[in-house]
Amino acid sequence: ASKGKKKATGTRGGDSLRTARPPLPHPNLSAGDRRGARPPPPGGLPLLLAMALQGKKLINNPDDVVTEFIEGLVETYPGLQYLDGFPEIKVVLRADAVGGAYDKVAVISGGGSGHEPAHAGFVGPGMLTAAVSGDVFASPPVDSILAAIRAVTGTMGCLLIIKNYTGDRLNFGLAAEQAKSEGYKIEMVIVGDDCALPPPRGIAGRRGLAGTILVHKVAGAAADAGLSLADVAAEAKHASEAVGTMGVALSVCTLPGQVTSDRLGPEQIELGLGIHGEPGAAVVELQTVDVVVEHVLKQILSQETQYLPITRGSNAVLLINGLGATPVMELMIAARKAVPELQLEYGIAVDRVYTGTFMTSLDMAGLSITIMRSDENILQRLDAPTKAPAWPVGSEGNRPPAKFPVAVPPSPSMKDDEILSERQELSKQGCMLEAAIEAAAKELIDLKDNLNDWDSKVGDGDCGTTMYRGATAILEDMKTRYHLNDAAGTVNEIGSTIRKVMGGTSGILYDILCKAAYASLKQNKNITAYEWADALEASIAAVSKYGGARAGYRTMLDALIPASTVLKQSLKAGDDPVTAFIASAEAASAGAESTKQMQAKAGRSSYISPDHLVSIPDPGAMAAAAWYQAAALSVKNKLHASES
Repeated sequence: ASKGKKKATGTRGGDSLRTARPPLPHPNLSAGDRRGARPPPPGGLPLLLAMALQGKKLINNPDDVVTEFIEGLVETYPGLQYLDGFPEIKVVLRADAVGGAYDKVAVISGGGSGHEPAHAGFVGPGMLTAAVSGDVFASPPVDSILAAIRAVTGTMGCLLIIKNYTGDRLNFGLAAEQAKSEGYKIEMVIVGDDCALPPPRGIAGRRGLAGTILVHKVAGAAADAGLSLADVAAEAKHASEAVGTMGVALSVCTLPGQVTSDRLGPEQIELGLGIHGEPGAAVVELQTVDVVVEHVLKQILSQETQYLPITRGSNAVLLINGLGATPVMELMIAARKAVPELQLEYGIAVDRVYTGTFMTSLDMAGLSITIMRSDENILQRLDAPTKAPAWPVGSEGNRPPAKFPVAVPPSPSMKDDEILSERQELSKQGCMLEAAIEAAAKELIDLKDNLNDWDSKVGDGDCGTTMYRGATAILEDMKTRYHLNDAAGTVNEIGSTIRKVMGGTSGILYDILCKAAYASLKQNKNITAYEWADALEASIAAVSKYGGARAGYRTMLDALIPASTVLKQSLKAGDDPVTAFIASAEAASAGAESTKQMQAKAGRSSYISPDHLVSIPDPGAMAAAAWYQAAALSVKNKLHASES
């Protein structure tokens, strides 16, 4: 039982969930027979080929991953230590908790490894006194559990908190009985918080999932407060009966040294899985996170299963848990859906929200959602201080029933009460400016896909999307916020619009460009083509100053610098402003095209091999040339239309 893979048995069913497939076999990963990494076995090319078929891991010998993890953990956190007998006995304990001297109830948990930071990451004052680690996805042996009990249990006794898997129940149960026969006071609480599968669950019952971490926190705080073993166990049992969890996976985890399963297709997700790589209750097509969260909450709060004693008007704690390879961004997106869904759709007040990585399944992409019914005592235990390294810092304290965004102070250049209430009567120059802005913005909108395509080859692939956001916002704000008869003010407001919606370096640089142009233009009451030429030159100088780029660096300046040069030369030569504008636009386009042969010296492209940049233009330069040329052509067309 201590070596077999843990799983929940029994019939899986339900109207919306298909029958699950049997679990995939996994290796029996044994602990290393000595401390430290083993040298890689000889094998030459056959070994390299075998490794190529395995999932990529930053490990040494697959047999040593658990012991080496523990070694790294105790080196990182001074308050943790491992028990003598390592690596056969893999127990992490509080460095300050020794059985003979420890005068509070010891709280011990554990299970198979591969769920990091659970369980060892939750060892510390205010949570677990010790954690017992088995091999990957395998229950720890009885001797290791006994060693942990003997090491940290004093006269107050010991509470064992385990997840509901057969191997854990048997091994921890036998260890508990042995410890009792030696005179130790022992209580056990089994957590089965899985809500994915409908009852009956047979003798196996519901699996233990991430909700166990909340039980750890409640029990650890109760023990730290000096309560008796009976009272600590009672609080832990109450918490375990008030918690429910369901998981969703986007990928299958890869065991160290093993081949990655292809069980899930690229457009599939798995609902209602456990934490050991076993198949879930159903495989469905990939959905948006909002749809997934709605489904998971519906399952957890199902009135048919009545797994949770929560009804409308109840209070609850929410835990969004990453399964190992899920970015924090995605977890937060799930949290921002789950909180209002609970409050508005189910009438449940959310007292606390914990979002992060608590109990994983190795490198699985996905998440689980846990809901625990809260009361004053549970909140007090959750808010109690702890030094356990994996418990989220700053999570304590009352959570307001609703959060409202803080108002953004208005820009001094345009107060909210200055929003245009009616269409302004435009001067000739105002009409020209309106046409130029509209044409430039629409050109960027049309060029979105091409810009993204170029940027995917030389950057991060979002240039078109970024420019699109700026262009659409400019078109919208032009209706109500731009005093188009005031050219300097309009350019300044365009910068404000860009700053609000365009992220990354592009947004900052374009805002700088607009602010520098505004500073140049506002000095003149009568703005002519010469003032526009000076403003463009000032803008380029500001972008170069703060961004560091110059001509030939493969940036948007390789379009704007030639445009500025030709514009000034043409005006000085006596050309009319429109002719000069068109000539400078052609220079901008030629400059952008010339970036195909340039080696990048600024921006993300500077990190890419020059061989990958050949024949691909700089997307920033192409965007600048596009809007500049569109503006020039629109002015030409507008002028000709007014003269005809």
